[in-house]
Amino acid sequence: MIEIAPRRLPALSRWFPTGSPGTGALAEHVLTTGRGVWWADRPARPRVLAVTCGDHTLLRGDPGALAPDALSRFAGQYVQAPARFRPLLGSAFERVTPWERMLYVHQAQAPESLPRTPRGVTVRRLTPEDGPALACLPPENAWICASWGGPVGLSASGHGWAAFTKGRILSVACTYFLGSAYEDVAVVTVPDRRRERLALACVAHLTADVRARGHTASWCCSRDNRPSRLLAWTAGFRLTREYVHHSTGRALADEARAADCVGGNGEPASRVRRGVAAVGDGPGPRG
Repeated sequence: MIEIAPRRLPALSRWFPTGSPGTGALAEHVLTTGRGVWWADRPARPRVLAVTCGDHTLLRGDPGALAPDALSRFAGQYVQAPARFRPLLGSAFERVTPWERMLYVHQAQAPESLPRTPRGVTVRRLTPEDGPALACLPPENAWICASWGGPVGLSASGHGWAAFTKGRILSVACTYFLGSAYEDVAVVTVPDRRRERLALACVAHLTADVRARGHTASWCCSRDNRPSRLLAWTAGFRLTREYVHHSTGRALADEARAADCVGGNGEPASRVRRGVAAVGDGPGPRG
């Protein structure tokens, strides 16, 4: 697969329909924000097209047009693709784990009177000056910024709300994928401030913003993530369908190259064959 510029893209209607909820909005998000990468099997008249943003990949087309190693760049990703790609994915990665997901759409109003925030906590829209505070989130929460290119991108996007105390972010909700009809939202709360309903307050403000833009909020989470499912329901989201995406491990092509770098006596194969030392490459990834 090769990276292609947005101006080289074919008409996307048959590849990635517009107006889709959930991760279906990923392609529109990349087109609108420029945050992400487009891939194709060839520059003209592609048979396979992919788009990546953060650690998510949408893959479409004819899997028969690809060799397994063509997918190596999608290692460590959450890949959503038609079922016909499953054998190819299995041949490309040392691990392909199916992950059952639930897609909710905002249909009901959140409670009119949200719980009062704790003393000293303020819930407000993110501003460009909040990049450093986002960068200080715990590592396990850092993914919340990925679809906007990082903390600076999210803070300047105008699509996030957060709960603050003394300059520290306790919870943040944002539009993760911005589509033409739907905005897929995400939320995190730092571990030591959970169960204070801060996430609910942030999500309520965010969904009000989404409505004001004439869009509908959607919400994706793992089937096993009961706290996320409960929060979605309380915030007014209702289940519309279930689907599966796949978490990919290390690319088998990378493993083969690494094995090829080791000769029978344990020395790098390039030294064994050519008398030159080899330099190996290290391995290269939303609840």
